[in-house]
Amino acid sequence: MSAEMKLEDFKPACESNATKNGLLSKFNMDEILNCMHCGFCLPACPTYRQTGLESYSPRGRIALMKGVAKEQLPIDAEFEKNMFACLGCRACETACPAGVPYGSLIETAREVVVENEKQTNPKHVFVKNLVFKQLFPHPKRMKLLGTALWAAQASGLQSLAAKTGLMRILPREMAEMQQAVDQIASPRERKSRQTRMNPEGNKAYTVGMFTGCIMDVMFYETNQATAKLLSKAGCEIYFVEEQACCGALHAHSGEMPGAVELAKRNIEAFEKANVDYIVNNAGGCGAALKEYHHWFHDDPEWMERALRFVSKVRDANELLAELPPLTFNKPLNARITYQDSCHLAHGQGVRNQPRSLLRSIPGVEFVELKNADSCCGSAGIYNLTNFDMSMDILDDKMEHVKNTKAHYIVTSNPGCLLQMKQGIHRAGLDGQMEAVHIMDLLSRAL
Repeated sequence: MSAEMKLEDFKPACESNATKNGLLSKFNMDEILNCMHCGFCLPACPTYRQTGLESYSPRGRIALMKGVAKEQLPIDAEFEKNMFACLGCRACETACPAGVPYGSLIETAREVVVENEKQTNPKHVFVKNLVFKQLFPHPKRMKLLGTALWAAQASGLQSLAAKTGLMRILPREMAEMQQAVDQIASPRERKSRQTRMNPEGNKAYTVGMFTGCIMDVMFYETNQATAKLLSKAGCEIYFVEEQACCGALHAHSGEMPGAVELAKRNIEAFEKANVDYIVNNAGGCGAALKEYHHWFHDDPEWMERALRFVSKVRDANELLAELPPLTFNKPLNARITYQDSCHLAHGQGVRNQPRSLLRSIPGVEFVELKNADSCCGSAGIYNLTNFDMSMDILDDKMEHVKNTKAHYIVTSNPGCLLQMKQGIHRAGLDGQMEAVHIMDLLSRAL
């Protein structure tokens, strides 16, 4: 659809189930109409840069939403394709002079698609059902998954499958992704974690660790490193029981009822904990946690509880930057660059704190990455559902990463970390560069 084409040019669509079910009322027309179609978002949008298609740009997608909301366009397979081709990186929000909340608009559009039962891609349906209903809402199942992955690694099964070519029976996107998975903590190690960690020196705050679902399975050591850093900075740490997945992946994929239920579970769990701050180390999780109140716009009681929860949420980089400086005893003597997590930079506005923390490590030469805040292509499960587009975006990103000649590419989100590990392998940089979470690198320098 061209920028000049007016929605009035389209013939009204036939009455749909969406109209009958009141789905179209979910669209916020005030937010949609705030878009001036100025085009500032175009160069910031990864999918528009890759394709040049107006319907793959933020303003194009908003125009399509307007058409659907006004019943001038149907909720069909084409609308679904355009909405789900978006990475949800929210770089357009940073670029937008009108402050259009594109992130909430795209989530609403996807919710309308899902509820209208127009999911036409069998692979998408299978992946989403597995992720959103069978896996992520169930912490015990996530732990079982972690145990299964650990067993495959510890037994040499994963290595054998890769050497013999057996891995090729997996879908290409999963076969490539497994190469990026590091050694997972053993069940014994995970069970041995204490629920409380004492502060070193004078106590500054009581902190509840939001461990996340993927983080605590695949990046258990990163959660431990984060807790250790905060305790050294004077925080008493609690690993709060009964917490659940943050719901970000559900919300980004239009599965809002599931997202809301997870939010309620987390709000209740941390209310019982009565901590000063709720700290996480995953940019995508943190953005969702800080926006819980938006998920309860029609529920005043939960809105109030969500606002209290949100007021306590901090990214680990944020809180560490506010606390007394850490004392690092191990110079790294390395060149380092930093890849912004989209939801940390664009969603939470946390940009300077990670860079300041990295520069504080003795022996570090910090090199700024060109377009550091452009998406790496991970975007939740985008690298599974839109593999080719994800890899195109990643390969472009790695050209800039190569130019830094860095020893470490550092990020603050688990999905980004896996994607950058995959990018290093695809770019032939194995042995020359390591992708590492910022909390792990800071912990090494202690």
